[in-house]
Amino acid sequence: MRKICVVITARASFSRIRTALLALSDHPEAHLDIVLAGSSLLDRYGDIRTQLKQDKLKIAAEAYHVVDGADLLSSAKTVGLGIIELSNIFVQLRPDIVVTVADRFETMATAVTSSFMNIPLAHIQGGEISGNIDEKVRHSITKLADLNLVSTEIAKERVIRMGEDPKTVHVTGCPSIDLAAEIMKMPDLNFDPIEKYGGVGSEISWHDGYLVAMQHPVTTQFKDSKKQILETLHAISDSGIPTFWFWPNLDAGADDTSKGIRSYRENNRPENIRFFKNMDSLDFLRLLKNSLGIIGNSSVGIRECSFLGVPAVNIGNRQVGRDRADNVIDVDETRLDISQAINRILSKPNLSGSNLYGQGFSGEIISTKLLEFEMSFVKTLQY
Repeated sequence: MRKICVVITARASFSRIRTALLALSDHPEAHLDIVLAGSSLLDRYGDIRTQLKQDKLKIAAEAYHVVDGADLLSSAKTVGLGIIELSNIFVQLRPDIVVTVADRFETMATAVTSSFMNIPLAHIQGGEISGNIDEKVRHSITKLADLNLVSTEIAKERVIRMGEDPKTVHVTGCPSIDLAAEIMKMPDLNFDPIEKYGGVGSEISWHDGYLVAMQHPVTTQFKDSKKQILETLHAISDSGIPTFWFWPNLDAGADDTSKGIRSYRENNRPENIRFFKNMDSLDFLRLLKNSLGIIGNSSVGIRECSFLGVPAVNIGNRQVGRDRADNVIDVDETRLDISQAINRILSKPNLSGSNLYGQGFSGEIISTKLLEFEMSFVKTLQY
């Protein structure tokens, strides 16, 4: 029996490990411990405990370590406190291997703690490049990891070029594509988003077509967060297209992004935008699949939307360099560029899906690799 501890730090991280969690929970040779940490425990950023309960997945521990402020200082302190909290949790759980997901800044706490405690570390979704602080975090975790489970062949090549043993680098695809594949079996929108999730803002009439918007702050440009979000708000408001707008991640600049949204909502009262904090991952993907496209800078536009065949207007450099399919249009953070890109995606709504990030079986592959992995060293820490 292998004791596998998966640390989830954000709502997006959950969707990118969900099917692997389900596969591990059903496997007779796996003992799964799920640890919630970071913004995954904060309601305003999308508390995922309800979704875990629906999936009958038990939470082994919770690490509260987010320092309020959404700036560079609070981000650094959040990671530091995360190391303290997770070290105590790992002593209690005694995992054989720890799993961390993707590139959120909070994941650094997981990687550093497990490495310093001589607990083998598996990293999901390494080897990709992008803007923001995420790329530094992602590559740092890759070097700390003992097992790298990457989404694409290109990512595998990058990780090996970074000096990692090819025997410990495996292409698994992205588990969020598993969820997208499930949606494709029955793609119709089978719920009313406003009736089910409420939201705030105008009572938009969305049945004849709508956009989805999700824009996060860029940590290397965090002082421009409010300005950038206002440009996007103006462009979408001017389009007149009904839009479901989702709240940003917890990153440096998030407070300014949120203030920009609130001030625009109160001062301009856009008639075509309704704002939401969070949505179940399957419902969110179904909403995307039936949309005219997604506007913003979330990687969901590049990953899941590539598989679903949904157009994506990618704003700014948060995702610069990330492997992408032909569903993505890259634009600068100006309302004119964004408006022109919205018109472009409306002119060609029918796109073919891409298997760049997987074919829908990643969870099972990841589960198998975690159980097959031969520990490269014996833990010296005496619990």
